[in-house]
Amino acid sequence: MKYTIKIHKISTVDDLENAWNIDDYKELLRRFDFNNDDVNDTKELRELLFMAIADRDPSEAARIVLDYKLSNEMNEHQIDSVSYEMLVDKISEEYPRIGLHKTLFIINQLLYKAFNGKFPNTKATIIDFDITPKANADQNITKEIALKCFAQNLDSHNVIIRLFEKQLNGEEEFNEANDIIWEIQQIENSYRLITSEYFMSSQEFLHEEFEAKIAFFEED
Repeated sequence: MKYTIKIHKISTVDDLENAWNIDDYKELLRRFDFNNDDVNDTKELRELLFMAIADRDPSEAARIVLDYKLSNEMNEHQIDSVSYEMLVDKISEEYPRIGLHKTLFIINQLLYKAFNGKFPNTKATIIDFDITPKANADQNITKEIALKCFAQNLDSHNVIIRLFEKQLNGEEEFNEANDIIWEIQQIENSYRLITSEYFMSSQEFLHEEFEAKIAFFEED
């Protein structure tokens, strides 16, 4: 399948819009013993939460937020371990389960800002682009299609190219694509892709416009 891609904008951000909502803030405030049911303004609730978080030991604060967001994915021992590791390592890039990277990113960045930089700073990459299927190429742009296309426009040292060569070439299934790409949104006739800077940094892109020919795994 062939696609033509035109990149309009590549942004590097340290936060994702709407990663946390009012209910999240209120529940976290309750868990930090900082209830304030009278406040319903998102900005004010965030400021109160930052105060509540900053009053705790960093690893203890991390444990509380991790338990809130990931208690269904991690056991108590894993949460305790990650709460300490987050202080020295970019866990949202290094954790073995790629499917948890996005959630670990938004947790990390909440703690990073609440503690004014005591946690490592991690980044996300947002790409606004057009993609045009050629000939009989699939019109439904999935995470796998987008990832395989963009991989052909990245520096050869890129981590995706190094780790997933067989999947990119269609020699194996590429289930990891759904976790590497956090979101893909269609906005009118254009698209927006969100991923970790670890997987795609703005410095790694080679061209603003390019053509990609991709293959998919087929079982015998």
